[in-house]
Formats: sequence, structure tokens, C-alpha cells
Amino acid sequence: MAQISLEKITKVYPNGFEAVHALDLEVNEGEFMVLVGPSGCGKTTALRMVAGLEVISRGTLRFGERVVNNVSAKNRDIAMVFQNYALYPHMTVGENIGFALRTKKLPKALIKEKVTTAAGILGLTELIDSKPGQLSGGQRQRVAMGRAIVREPSVFLMDEPLSNLDAKLRVQMRAEVTRIQRRLGVATLYVTHDQVEAMTMGDRVAVLRAGVLQQCDRPQALYDNPNNLFVAAFIGSPAMNLFEAQITEGASTVIIGSQRIELGEAVLAHRPAVRAYANRRVVLGIRPEDLPMASSDEGSALVGEVELVEALGSDLLIHFAIDANRVEVEGALEDDDASLSPVMLQRAQGVARIAPRSPVEAGDRVRLSVNPIRLHFFDPESGVAIVD
Repeated sequence: MAQISLEKITKVYPNGFEAVHALDLEVNEGEFMVLVGPSGCGKTTALRMVAGLEVISRGTLRFGERVVNNVSAKNRDIAMVFQNYALYPHMTVGENIGFALRTKKLPKALIKEKVTTAAGILGLTELIDSKPGQLSGGQRQRVAMGRAIVREPSVFLMDEPLSNLDAKLRVQMRAEVTRIQRRLGVATLYVTHDQVEAMTMGDRVAVLRAGVLQQCDRPQALYDNPNNLFVAAFIGSPAMNLFEAQITEGASTVIIGSQRIELGEAVLAHRPAVRAYANRRVVLGIRPEDLPMASSDEGSALVGEVELVEALGSDLLIHFAIDANRVEVEGALEDDDASLSPVMLQRAQGVARIAPRSPVEAGDRVRLSVNPIRLHFFDPESGVAIVD
């Protein structure tokens, strides 16, 4: 087993484009690390440098104590699972799984033992003599994983391995891949653009934007304490509500459009740096689940008009309009050139996640409760979280 260490890893292409900039990342032995970001952010390029499929322009890559910058891909002791299964259609499941072992000319008895073990782990025992054309998408992906498992590598690399599966199967396979990785205990670097996939699978999640690491932490820590606007907007579904706001003199109140929320000493003790923004603009963030329906006229609240109701069974999403300016973060979806971009709207849209059987419909005027301690504050120029 080995630890993966990326130290200031940079990739610059001949045309001068810098795809990855000074990436520092460490994947511990047995850890499942997910590298996530929008399309084109450099995450697959980073993975390919770890695999030896891309030349590293600058920086140092280590597997354990071994520097592998100039080690060929075949000598790095890695196993890679791709988005496309790349199975040999004329071979059976067992033959596909054992292909790499046969090329190494291992004894037939040892190959059979390893293939049988891998098939058992992956629930493929009864399909061992089937051809890929007879398998479902999920079964084919498990065969591709089996081919990696039998090699007993020190490092697993996975490049969006579930993206070709339908939505229901992806959910099932997320749990399957995580279970297998836990059982094998191999350092794993997993690339995806799907933040839900990242949050549900990773021991830690590294968020990449335009080739630059934004934040790396446990999934819940990323969600609760995003470092900047990009992470706040990218992590979470539905995304965090972001509004232009003003902190009043003395930092006792935050004004959103024509509405006011009293902050109180508890909030200022929790986020003391907010005091420095008295009489200044900020970007205010509120997670949809932190906007339940208010049960009375007491306490802090936002009042808005419901424009759309989405019934999900377990809860309701209400899309509401308020008289404030919404802040959108370019690049939090599919644009590489991410920047803070205030959108001046008289009736900005927001989303609230409320109880599933709440009697609410489009056109209603609703009062949404706000717990000030759950508010997030960001600098409007740098986009950095206002915390300490």
C-alpha cells in the first residue's frame, strides 16, 4: 500500500495553457479521496499526471517515499478504472478480469484463484462465464473494477467510472464502489464532476476550479464551512442562496433588499470578522434547508413570494422571489473562468427546503424563518468567507 503525495504539481501545455496550478494534495493509505469540479477544471489532467499518462511540468509526485515523476505508467503499480469500461467483447468475465495477470505469465492456478476472489467481492461469481454483451452497465463496470482489483495495486485511480450509468444505477454503484474500496484499503483518487457523488463517496473531497485547489476537507466540513463563494455555490444541491447584503453600523443587523435580520452577539462571537464589515457590503449565504416555514411572526425571517413548488416526497423545494440582488458565481456550474458576478435583479430568486406536507403553492406569500447563526458571509470582492 502507498500514500499519494502531490507537491506543487503543475501542468502547462505547449501553447502556454496552464491546466493545473501548483496542486498540493495528499491521499493517505486506505483513503478515498474525491477530486471534484466543473468540466474542464483540470481534475482529469491531474489524475492522468498521477497515472503517468501526462508529463508533469513542475512539482513532485510521490507514492510513499518514492518519487515517480519519471517512472513510466506501467511501472507505477497503479490500477485505473475509466469512464468507458474497455472490456474485450470476445472474452468472458473471468478472462477479462484475469487479462493483466495472463500477460504477466502468472501460474494458471494463481490466476484462477485471484479471479475467483475478485468475482466474489464484486458479486460476479455467477457471471464468470458470460460475455460483456450479456451484462448490464453496472455489471460491466464491476468487471472493469475486477480487472483492477486482481492486480493488487498500491494505488487506485478512477476517472468518472459511473458517468455512463443511468441515475438509479449510479446511486447503487456509488455504494458498491465505496464498499469495495473500504474492503481493499487502497489509497484511491476518484475524479468526478458530480458533487453529490463526491459528497457521498469521499473520505475527503478536494474542490478544483480552473486548475487551482479551492478547498480539501471532509464532505460535511466543506458543506458547513466553505472557504469561498465558489465552494459555497458548487457544493450542495440545491445550491446555497447568495444575496447581496449590507452590514449596519455596529454590525448588529444585516440588510437584504428591504428586509433586515438581527445578528446578535451569538453570531458575532461565531463569526467575529463580520464586525469589520460594519457599514459595508457583503455576500450573504443561506442554505435552502436553513429556511423553514416560520411558525409565527416572532424571530428573524425572510418574506417572499412563491414562484414554483417542487414536491420531492421527502420534502418540498419552494422557489421564491424577494426584493434583493442575487449573486451568481460564474464557473460553479460549467464555466472554467470562475469569478464573482452580482446579478442586479429587483426580484431575486431563492430556494427553500421545507417540510413535505406544507400547505404552500405558487403565488403564496411566505415567511421563512432564519436562524442567524446558520448564515454565511463572504467578501464581495475576493469571494473569501468572512469567518475569523
